[in-house]
Amino acid sequence: MKVTLKDGSCKEYSEAKSIYDIALDISENLARVACAGEVDGKIKDLRSIIDSDCSLNIITTSDEEGLRVIRHTASHVMAQAVQNLFPEAKIAIGPAIDDGFYYDFDFRPFSREDLDKIESEMKKIIKKGNRLTRFTLPKDEAIKLMKDKDEPYKVELIEDLEDGEEISFYDQGDFVDLCAGPHLMNTKNVKAFKLISSSMAYWRGDENKARLQRIYGTAFYKKDDLKEYLQQLEEAKKRDHNKLGREMELFTTVDVVGQGLPLILPKGTKMIMKLQRWIEDLEDKEWGYVRTKTPYMAKSDLYKISGHWDHYRDGMFILGDEENDEEVLALRPMTCPFQYYVYKNSQKSYRELPYRMSETSTLFRKEESGEMHGLTRVREFTISEGHLVIRPDQAKEELKGCLDLAYYVFTTLGLEDDITFRLSKWDPNNREKYLGDEEYWEGTQDALRQVLKEKGVTYTEAEGEAAFYGPKIDIQAKNVYGKEDTMITIQLDCEIAEKFDMYYIDQNGDKKRPYIIHRTSLGCYERTLAWLIEHYAGLFPTWLCPEQVRVLPISEKYEEYANSVKKKLLQNDIDVEVDNRSEKIGYKIRAARLDRVPYMLVVGAQEEQDGTVSVRSRYAGDEGVKALDTFIDEISKEIRTKQIRKIEVTQDEKK
Repeated sequence: MKVTLKDGSCKEYSEAKSIYDIALDISENLARVACAGEVDGKIKDLRSIIDSDCSLNIITTSDEEGLRVIRHTASHVMAQAVQNLFPEAKIAIGPAIDDGFYYDFDFRPFSREDLDKIESEMKKIIKKGNRLTRFTLPKDEAIKLMKDKDEPYKVELIEDLEDGEEISFYDQGDFVDLCAGPHLMNTKNVKAFKLISSSMAYWRGDENKARLQRIYGTAFYKKDDLKEYLQQLEEAKKRDHNKLGREMELFTTVDVVGQGLPLILPKGTKMIMKLQRWIEDLEDKEWGYVRTKTPYMAKSDLYKISGHWDHYRDGMFILGDEENDEEVLALRPMTCPFQYYVYKNSQKSYRELPYRMSETSTLFRKEESGEMHGLTRVREFTISEGHLVIRPDQAKEELKGCLDLAYYVFTTLGLEDDITFRLSKWDPNNREKYLGDEEYWEGTQDALRQVLKEKGVTYTEAEGEAAFYGPKIDIQAKNVYGKEDTMITIQLDCEIAEKFDMYYIDQNGDKKRPYIIHRTSLGCYERTLAWLIEHYAGLFPTWLCPEQVRVLPISEKYEEYANSVKKKLLQNDIDVEVDNRSEKIGYKIRAARLDRVPYMLVVGAQEEQDGTVSVRSRYAGDEGVKALDTFIDEISKEIRTKQIRKIEVTQDEKK
């Protein structure tokens, strides 16, 4: 057989060989760092036997896939350590993930002390250096093995597999686990790891199933890489909006209110109000939108027409009971079907299209308990939602316009370097999930693909991420921990107008079906606030700050002047407070810095006499004495233009 390697060279063998043996034949050093093999484009375990011509790439510790193999093996070592320490713990699933690994256990909650004990036990297992041996069993024997080991979650997983499917296990001495692999050859090759945290998780992500305990960890080939990651993680924790946003009193949560229902506090509310007013003026005055206001709920009849009742009912909050002949209402998960009736309120001519509707929409979605987090995934949220009713010939330009608006918004917020683009497509193997046929989906997906290409946007494609009625351009961003969220969607829908009998009159007087573009310009205000908190570490651009200026009188003798400064700033729409506490000026300055206030105006006898202010900023430190009117002109321009000032002084200078 002939094996073609990544560099184009070939190896010929007269007998079948494992991938590991081929790596060893190439180089002992290569075999030492080998983690898996890519055979004809598919990742295979090192133990896999090659017995025919193929292309082979040896996956090593320096490859991303190699890192996943290391982490997957680390998850098995962790599961073994848990069962060594806590034999009553039942194991569920334990995959590698983008930044590490996890394993779920049916057990009590784990403390940090427990995690430290598990780490110590893992080190013992690794030091012992057991080989990982792969073996397979027929389904009935696999079920018996896991029943004998009293592992009910593994039994359930096996029972769900197709009859005749190969069922593989990995044995690492005193521990055997159901797993498809791939894995390292020996536990000794897990060289650098750390258990990060633990949390509750539902079995198979279903809140109606068992509550499990999930341990998160990470692993690297080199200790220096682990050290660097842990340092980054500490920095991420400082920026985590769920921590920092609470410390800054932007939002909070209360158990008796409910999970996924954050209370936006006055400072956070002011920030969202600024964003909302900006977006509404931008859409209405510059981008040609009309504004609507529609109900928060509707009868089930509306959602049955739109298809949400069939395709999205599990994600909706439903009021009433059909079985008892009650009127059934549902809180809206999106605004589109409401706005269709705004469009239908009067007959439209082809000259009136595009008809762009926008609404600051409060929506409700029944998120799973385990999925909710801070402000990024909640059950009630508000978005800058819009629907464009267009002629088919307007689709390309209007889609481009939606992209341009979204990019303008991100650029203004200083977030443009954080975003990536994704074309979210249907899954042709799950057709019952979607409206329309294959021709419809291929056509609409290609239309979005062409728009992205013509705009010169780099993008990825993701199957199965489309809405049930059409494909999407998703604009994505990662949080401080690397988890990706969708910030904005732009969707093309060529089917729904038929369901709602929407039409326009063309130039010949005939009725024609329009297309619909579903889009957001900013997305979810709560999620955007979370993104801004993490991106700026709370040091927001001045225009967005809930408190833009703090006036600091040197003593109580100058409170009257400080209050007159405040009054004039308020008259110029500048958010300002006065610190009238009986504290030394140094203390007041430090407090303002800790509160991340952009500007501090120190006032005393000389400032009162001259009508000036002594300006300190987080951008340039001491900016000197300025006439009050001069300062107002400067900050007003900064706010009006939404300028993002660079910090010019070091942290040491600030202190």
